[in-house]
Amino acid sequence: MSGQRKALFLDRDGVINVDCGYVCRSDEFEFVDGIFDLCRAATERDYLVIVVTNQAGIGRGYYTEQQYHALTEWMCAAFLAQKVTIAQVYFCPFHPEHGIGHYKRTSDFRKPGPGMIMQAAREHAINLATSVLVGDKPSDIAAGVAAGVGCNVLYSPDGDVRPVPNALVAQSLRDIRQYLSGGPR
Repeated sequence: MSGQRKALFLDRDGVINVDCGYVCRSDEFEFVDGIFDLCRAATERDYLVIVVTNQAGIGRGYYTEQQYHALTEWMCAAFLAQKVTIAQVYFCPFHPEHGIGHYKRTSDFRKPGPGMIMQAAREHAINLATSVLVGDKPSDIAAGVAAGVGCNVLYSPDGDVRPVPNALVAQSLRDIRQYLSGGPR
């Protein structure tokens, strides 16, 4: 059963913040230019803003779930200060090869699996066909396609990207606004 709401699904590292590799503290977190404008445009068009992020740094033992949650709270507060509400943040700490202890396992929630997106759709009554996903890796796009997200956008600021099936490519977050509410596909 599909819902009536639509969502803007965002990967975190590489889309919301500059991907410096396993960011776990606010002093390491640099927002990508245009992220707040994109999210404001989405909320003005009645999209829920939802973050779906692999966090293998937890599974690898680089930082704890508590550190991750503290950074997530800080990030959400920064969005609120910019007049954007993040409806929910979903994360997957597992890694099938490099995880430590109970974090070493396969999970459908780890992108390219669609688990986080499907859970969000159930919990927020989201119509995935009218939703948009923005990611910076082919695994993000694969998760969106597997979940049935209607518009999947690969964010590639340097423009140096191999074609990814079923994805549009944008070099700027500002460019992605045109895909909200049924813009060019």
